[in-house]
Amino acid sequence: MTAVCRGPEHTFGKQPRDSVRLLAGLGVEGDAHLGVTVQHRSRVAADPTQPNLRQVHLIHEELHQELRAAGFDVGPGEMGENVTTRGVGLLDLPTGTVLRLGADARVEITGLRNPCQQINDFQPGLLREVLGRDEQGRVVRRAGVMAVVLTEGVVRPGDPVEVILPPPPHRPLEKV
Repeated sequence: MTAVCRGPEHTFGKQPRDSVRLLAGLGVEGDAHLGVTVQHRSRVAADPTQPNLRQVHLIHEELHQELRAAGFDVGPGEMGENVTTRGVGLLDLPTGTVLRLGADARVEITGLRNPCQQINDFQPGLLREVLGRDEQGRVVRRAGVMAVVLTEGVVRPGDPVEVILPPPPHRPLEKV
């Protein structure tokens, strides 16, 4: 991991921290998206009883690098992520993959982040960089993955990330 972030209010970005505590079944302690049920405003408005499949947002540092090369000024937490990884192909992992973060914490990937217009409010044109279409016309989401916390633990920048694949057959990530 290269960064861990949290934000106590429903703002677009989150602040980098020296550490964050992941709470089983809830998310990041002190983060606005902490909870058993949905915490994202639009989802609460639609149905506040939905389970929170978006407790932890993870982005790969390589995306930040690509965006900077394309002229965007993006750093850890600025796109709303809680955990920034390096060297882990987050977008290529199947649904149900478990990531061990640091010594104790474990999260299960539930799906792809579906970026919204707020990302363009942050930096105009950024949405088209993280949401596009492939050669077959299928939507490609590159704004990270979402996860739920299975096992509590404190995570810090520099902690290792271990990938534990689910048993086959693997299901591709879909938006959550």
